[in-house]
Amino acid sequence: MTTPRPPRKALRRAARAAAETSGGALPRWRLLELGFDHAAVQREVDAERWQALGTHTVVLHTGPVGIEARRHAAVWEVAADVALVDGGSALQAAGLTGWSDDQIHVSVPRNARCPKVDGVHVHRVARRPHEAAGTTLPRTTVEVAALRAAAWVRTDRQAALVLCLVVQQRLTTGPRLQQAFRTVRNRGRRPLVRQLLRDISDGAQSLGELDFAQLCRRYGLPEPERQVVRRTARGRIYLDVRWAGSRLVVEIDGAGHRVGLAVTDDNLRQNDIALGRDTVLRIDLVGLRIQERLFMEQVARGLALPLAA
Repeated sequence: MTTPRPPRKALRRAARAAAETSGGALPRWRLLELGFDHAAVQREVDAERWQALGTHTVVLHTGPVGIEARRHAAVWEVAADVALVDGGSALQAAGLTGWSDDQIHVSVPRNARCPKVDGVHVHRVARRPHEAAGTTLPRTTVEVAALRAAAWVRTDRQAALVLCLVVQQRLTTGPRLQQAFRTVRNRGRRPLVRQLLRDISDGAQSLGELDFAQLCRRYGLPEPERQVVRRTARGRIYLDVRWAGSRLVVEIDGAGHRVGLAVTDDNLRQNDIALGRDTVLRIDLVGLRIQERLFMEQVARGLALPLAA
């Protein structure tokens, strides 16, 4: 005896409920599981109640397709159960703000065979140990996505930005990124990313590792004094870098300068120095990694000296 098919309205309600976690979209095979057949799905599309999005995806309305539906569709269209939303797209899905990208990025194993999909950038990766985030959307963890994004973006500046943003917005921590770095085998910018992670994770340690005097020699500038003691109205303070016979001070800011009340303390400190008639240049460690020459040009201007080519 054939089991009667549920009424069409009941099927539509069930489909809409199932699509709530995927931005109003479902793959065709899920619609079949809910009780639709291929002809019924096509009738909904032809009647302009639904719209097709690629080969395998159906959006259960005819309005604009949102980014959540597009991310799910990217996985279904590229290779369901294989592809993961990755890089900047995975970070945006995890809540990252201040980052934009017109394309959706997904990753697949290196030997996977998958079609080209409009608006989707497919990246082939060698290793995927415990990368899935375990969310409704098949995506990589924040740590894996951040490291991949840093390798895939066009410029070093963008790489530094994405790594800073995920930590500043508390989507992860510097130490967790460093731990993931040991297993995510990206080739792009690996030395730079390693240094950026050190800067982001422990600014004080990175400041000790950064030989600013050697940097000055490289650009033909005199070597500065380090940790110069200055007495101010607020007591004794230590200046990161100062040159004898000059009134130029350079303060190098690591990750700790962005935590809690550190910004307030830095402002009070800088104001005290400025009121003592010194000129203060602030250089953040991450900025120094990606804009080294521009910062050193400012130092040279502050010393009224030429910069070596």
